[in-house]
Amino acid sequence: MATATSVELSDSSVPAEWVISGTPKAWVREVSRTRDRNSQVVVWECTAGHFTWHYSKDESVVVLSGEAFLIQPDGNEIRFGAGDVGFFPAGVTCEWRVPGPFRKVAVMREPLWKPLGYAMKAWNRIAQIIGLQNGAPKITLDHSNLSSSQSASAQLISR
Repeated sequence: MATATSVELSDSSVPAEWVISGTPKAWVREVSRTRDRNSQVVVWECTAGHFTWHYSKDESVVVLSGEAFLIQPDGNEIRFGAGDVGFFPAGVTCEWRVPGPFRKVAVMREPLWKPLGYAMKAWNRIAQIIGLQNGAPKITLDHSNLSSSQSASAQLISR
């Protein structure tokens, strides 16, 4: 468990060739990764700047703090602020204007070749039907141990 608003981040960067203006600095921290290494959850933060971003993985984001503006090809801007959610498929390039500190949680997933993805879904469904797969183990969070302090720990109870 990590507290996304206060987790310590490590230096990252916005590639210099992607920067349009300003001197954006970035930090990142991977907080989890799936066993198959195809998906990960990261917390990412950056300072003010104007840059292009090339998405190499499917990325779902939840904005934690600050704001950023997605600049559309026609020049119109879409604002992303705290609580907003977005999805950016692998292969997309976006232009961003970030006026100040911006922090997000991103769930990133390696895109699968469509036929392979369908085959995996079919296999998982067949395995479930014939009893080879009972689904993921159930894990619940015991909320009685949580407090509003940032040092609160969660107790996981496996069923």
